[in-house]
Amino acid sequence: MRLKFIGRLVLAAILLFAGIGHFRSTAEFTAQVPPWIPAAEIVVYVSGVIEIALAVALIALPRHRVIVGWIIAGFFIAIFPGNVSQFITQTDAFGLDSDTARFVRLLFQPLLVVLALWCTGAWQHLRRSKGADTKGSS
Repeated sequence: MRLKFIGRLVLAAILLFAGIGHFRSTAEFTAQVPPWIPAAEIVVYVSGVIEIALAVALIALPRHRVIVGWIIAGFFIAIFPGNVSQFITQTDAFGLDSDTARFVRLLFQPLLVVLALWCTGAWQHLRRSKGADTKGSS
């Protein structure tokens, strides 16, 4: 349990740091918005607010931890096209100035999804509920 608590603190810190970064380094974050998405700067600000809200929810809403975990995982999946776009368009941002660096960053997004589902118990909750469904249908 303690390890999951630490995982939640780390994840909340990542979300909070990134969320605040949307307002401090807007140009860097705007560089990640795929060219086909309109109003890139607004998208950056809105996603920054969402990240800050998710960080707060992760800590402040322990009774809703599982749903918060799923929402965070979904958020990380939703923003993944921005990371892919940065790789495909070879856009330099956040010190990612090579294809290798941009590709390695792509590998970290699934890890964030896994961290969100693990440290909130969302994965375990899903497995338990599927097990209960299987037992109930016998």
